[in-house]
Amino acid sequence: MLTGKHVAFLGGDARQLEVIKNCIQLNANVSLIGFDNLESPFSGAVRRDLDPKWFATIDLLILPILGTDEDGHVDSIFTTRSLVLTQDHIGKLPSHAMVVAGMAKSYLQNLCSHNGVQLVELLKRDDVAIYNSIPTVEGALMMAIQSTNITIHGSRSLVLGLGRVGLTLARTLHAIGARVKVGVRTTAQVARAVEMGITPFYTENLADEVEDVDLLFNTVPELIVTEPVLAVMPSTAVIIDLASKPGGTDFAFAKKRGIKAMLAPSLPGIVASKTAGRILAQTITGLLSEELAEEGQS
Repeated sequence: MLTGKHVAFLGGDARQLEVIKNCIQLNANVSLIGFDNLESPFSGAVRRDLDPKWFATIDLLILPILGTDEDGHVDSIFTTRSLVLTQDHIGKLPSHAMVVAGMAKSYLQNLCSHNGVQLVELLKRDDVAIYNSIPTVEGALMMAIQSTNITIHGSRSLVLGLGRVGLTLARTLHAIGARVKVGVRTTAQVARAVEMGITPFYTENLADEVEDVDLLFNTVPELIVTEPVLAVMPSTAVIIDLASKPGGTDFAFAKKRGIKAMLAPSLPGIVASKTAGRILAQTITGLLSEELAEEGQS
């Protein structure tokens, strides 16, 4: 139970709704900022303005997955008002407070560091990233089905990266009958691909592997699908780039070649917001429970 704990939500999308429900069920005191247009208001939550004066009461401040931009702006699909998180707000938080976001740009990192406030970036946690790989892969398959006139079964599918998303994606494509190759960078990843029954290759040889590809899925967060690679790809190929913005594809040259290339970050929140929200909820409430346990021992 989170009785007596003040949890404040600043902006966000549909994923936040599941976390809010969870915190209310655990008897936390819940404040909502930037939820003016919420269709079904939560019983047990209080709507507040972004006023620094009451930040001194917050135990946990929950931001959207993207945290803030480099000017402190916070996105919310539930309001048209501008939300800007500043030194005035973070400076009022008590020393034990925790700020949670999916990821944090340098603005938010510096703000928390300067004020000695603990910052948790959920997407850097292995458990969250692995759980999130499931809706990410389902969303990627949905996009592939919508964007091609062939079945994934029997397709020549190429996955770049064998990290937490790439591993789930390569395994799923293989399981539904695609002919899968995976671009890797280490001998350990070569061994893992072979163990899975998937053909590995080193990413520096990517241009040699794409001449007959139907589907290319990128998970590498750096420019890897470059002009020389795109120049030898068939124009009928489809690229689904799952890396964070700006992705790892030269989208301008892909368009010039007539290759359909789509940047698709944040798929969990788009295709399965309820499941994505539950993943965040169980992680965040787990963090709070750990904090409470430590307080009880001190």
